[in-house]
Amino acid sequence: MTITTERTFAAGTNLPWLIGNARLTDLSGQLLGAHVAHAGLIMFWAGTTTISEALRFVPNIPMYEQKLTLLPHLATLGWGVGTGGEIVDTYPYFVIGMLHLVASAVLGAGGLFHVFRSPAILHNAGGQAAKFHYEWNDPKQLGLILGHHLIFLGLGAFLLVLKAMYFGGIYDSAVGDVRIISNPTLDPAKIFGYLLGMKDGSRTILGMASVDNLEDVIGGHIWIGAILIAGGIWHIIIKPFGLVRRVFPIKNGDEILSYSLLGLALMAFISTVFVGYNTIAFPTEFYGVERLGLSNIQFFLGVLAFFGFIWHSYRSRQT
Repeated sequence: MTITTERTFAAGTNLPWLIGNARLTDLSGQLLGAHVAHAGLIMFWAGTTTISEALRFVPNIPMYEQKLTLLPHLATLGWGVGTGGEIVDTYPYFVIGMLHLVASAVLGAGGLFHVFRSPAILHNAGGQAAKFHYEWNDPKQLGLILGHHLIFLGLGAFLLVLKAMYFGGIYDSAVGDVRIISNPTLDPAKIFGYLLGMKDGSRTILGMASVDNLEDVIGGHIWIGAILIAGGIWHIIIKPFGLVRRVFPIKNGDEILSYSLLGLALMAFISTVFVGYNTIAFPTEFYGVERLGLSNIQFFLGVLAFFGFIWHSYRSRQT
């Protein structure tokens, strides 16, 4: 198997740090190791940042005035919050930060194992590991890998549902307190109406960001969690149809990466509207009223991801 870096930024160099993961394109085992190690780095950042913010948190000063990044999200989930959005206990933040650090160590060890001990190509490992080896021109195998990703995303959506309905509830800015969401909205017409820009029978330019109650928010997560898990099972069992393969061709790693970046850009643009205008998902008690800066960051990241989609889509067509 020939590994080429001719179309990378490092073409003509011998600098592995500049070539990056492009040199692992055809090495499924080592690319998995890099993938797991990257997740470990994200966990490490989340853990250290959460602990750092918890240690320097000053009571009686709003979180947004202290320029905190992660604690507002944890407060929105109902951790350590009292009436009126007052932070009454920072210990849960410390525990959550430590759990992320432990997870980062586990993921980091997994990444190192796949890089140094596991076969560079998963097919050579045999057993269950070989099941996750891929070839870029094998849509069924790529569908299997996509399916597992979708199932984990669906389980993540249900974790929020469980927290809101059974494990302490989440913060509701409409009542100024943490509450259990015991009756989430499951009406598909109402939930999917947000996707079409419909709310209470009227059109709204805010689309999904027009949601103004936690029942709809949690109901939406129930729906999306179920859809993701069902879609994951579908992709594991069913090979992509010919029409789908023609509309979304998969010839190489750049093609896969371009689709991933397009999805990331879409999420960033949706988040831009939520951050800027929605006070249920982003309560003013934790994020403030003036949130143009936060919204602009989301928009910039979306634009960056979209240009990444264009770039990798172009590169995929040069083969």
